[in-house]
Amino acid sequence: MKQAFFFAMMMLLSAAGLQTATAQDKKLPPPDASPMDMAYYPPVYPYLVKVKGESGSLVARVIYSRPQKKGRKIFGELEEYGKVWRLGANEATEVEFFIPVVIGGKSIPKGRYTMYAIPQEDKWTIILNRETDIWGAYKYDAAKDVVRTTLPVTTLTTPVEFFTMAFEKADAGANLLMAWDDVMITLPVKFSEKSGVKKK
Repeated sequence: MKQAFFFAMMMLLSAAGLQTATAQDKKLPPPDASPMDMAYYPPVYPYLVKVKGESGSLVARVIYSRPQKKGRKIFGELEEYGKVWRLGANEATEVEFFIPVVIGGKSIPKGRYTMYAIPQEDKWTIILNRETDIWGAYKYDAAKDVVRTTLPVTTLTTPVEFFTMAFEKADAGANLLMAWDDVMITLPVKFSEKSGVKKK
């Protein structure tokens, strides 16, 4: 009986060792050249509210990938003027609103949307589209646009290496900043009167 128990234990340990070795041998994907990032409004919401216990309601979250400049001229060359761009790399950028907002004078219900841009030298058209979980802009469908708004380009004196998106407070709600190379776009996001979020 003892011999049978000992044999069974040896078999289990051998199997466990085999599983460990197999897991170690698996090839994991290499680091992404354009890492995924996330921005919140209020800024740093999970830390300030969930960790530090400060008051605040989640308004918006954007998930995007961050390509690098790497010495290249971005707009007008790498990203052609007049063409729909995914606003980053890999999967198209997605924004989620947890309250109703107003963008470009149009009321946007709370929900998740894909964001695109059509860059021009002096202005960008920012697009919110209802189809989500999209790779690139290859299957972009203008019929599913929720809103389009055209915004002026701000030229930066110091180029931005990684494409960056961030929220900041604004009088009527928040601004979503988008910057890369020597270009920055500011998208006003106004809080709907029905949202219950105090405007400061």
